[in-house]
Amino acid sequence: MKILIIGSGGREHALAWKILQSPRLTKLYTTSTNASTLLLKEQYTDKVACPIKIAEQNITELVAFAVQEKIDLVIVGSEAPLAAGLSDALIKAHIRVFGPTQAAAQIEASKAFSKDFMARHHIPTARYQTFSELAPALNYVNTLNYPIVIKASGLAAGKGVYLPDSLAETETILQALLEQHSLGQAGNEVIIEERLIGEEVSLLAFTDGYSIKLMPPARDHKRLLDHNRGPNTGGMGAYAPALSICPPALQTELAQTILQTTIDGLRNENKLFIGVLYAGLMLTPAGPRVLEFNCRFGDPETQVLLALLDSDLIDIIEACVTGKLTDCPIHWKSASAVCVILASKGYPEKNETGFTITGLNKLNANKVAIFHAGTRWQEKNIINHGGRVLGITAWENNLADAIKIAYQQIEKIHFEGMQYRKDIGENKQ
Repeated sequence: MKILIIGSGGREHALAWKILQSPRLTKLYTTSTNASTLLLKEQYTDKVACPIKIAEQNITELVAFAVQEKIDLVIVGSEAPLAAGLSDALIKAHIRVFGPTQAAAQIEASKAFSKDFMARHHIPTARYQTFSELAPALNYVNTLNYPIVIKASGLAAGKGVYLPDSLAETETILQALLEQHSLGQAGNEVIIEERLIGEEVSLLAFTDGYSIKLMPPARDHKRLLDHNRGPNTGGMGAYAPALSICPPALQTELAQTILQTTIDGLRNENKLFIGVLYAGLMLTPAGPRVLEFNCRFGDPETQVLLALLDSDLIDIIEACVTGKLTDCPIHWKSASAVCVILASKGYPEKNETGFTITGLNKLNANKVAIFHAGTRWQEKNIINHGGRVLGITAWENNLADAIKIAYQQIEKIHFEGMQYRKDIGENKQ
């Protein structure tokens, strides 16, 4: 089977890594510009093609390439091409694609749509209001007597969420988004919602648009610094399964009341959703609440979840795109996995890049994978080229051992300005 993966981050490297384990793969194509593609080509000479030099939102050229090369299956890793309608165009060209249509992808691409959708279908979420002008937004926050979260409605690469601690800070954030357009079009509409308190968990499911099959619950670490301090990021690490937070009985409840309800609601609104539905949840004292939906695999959750997957990923994805997920058994390892992100100095604001990464050839643990999120080749060296640079992923029989192995490997890696959290997975943060 010839497969094309769209996207260029650690998530897409993890998808490629797992796809390459399948005996069904004949050729893997990717749009990734990371150093990982050439590393995979060295390891799997006959199975990995050189990266195709087409931007992931260049829908016309991507579809033309898929048709020309007779691609059997396209896996869309990142959200932007889904929101731009890549799946629709591929379907029209009779190319099978794993990823929702543009209409269904609104569940992530527009937080305003998502919140209104949840209200229509009685899916529990935080109290909220939507604004596109500064004055009404400021008037509203002056009436509130509880902590809030401000979210850009559009896609902001995981960086459009703000947790103000004062009214002055709230006003500054709203002015930046609605008047100064600090996030461009993504922040032209904002959601102001109640800040929820509780344990966070990421619950992802494969779906064929009708049925769902859950993945193990994962825990993402969004804040930049240890002990959940500092600004929000795209994710500084993750672990799975987060069973102490989300035990099996709760998973079953959430699957039916939130994920299945969402899939059914989208289908009933003529927005058939095929791919991965990701629910970011807060387990509050008053019950579970949806923080956000994503229309694809999470990053870095993908890295730990695929490390635990004990089934052929191609089989699962094909079952989703052919509407036969209920007939596809999925098995998971009885183990725990952790991913620690190594980031550039200045992330998540202004990244300092171009520095040589050393130590990647010194890693020696069996149950470890290094996923490239922001790297490039510079002559014969690999350099950092982005905010999140590498995801050091380890898995073992228990979480403590997985954490120990991951941090032992990190000690061997260096690039100037390298920063990372030292508490991923500890104390269930």
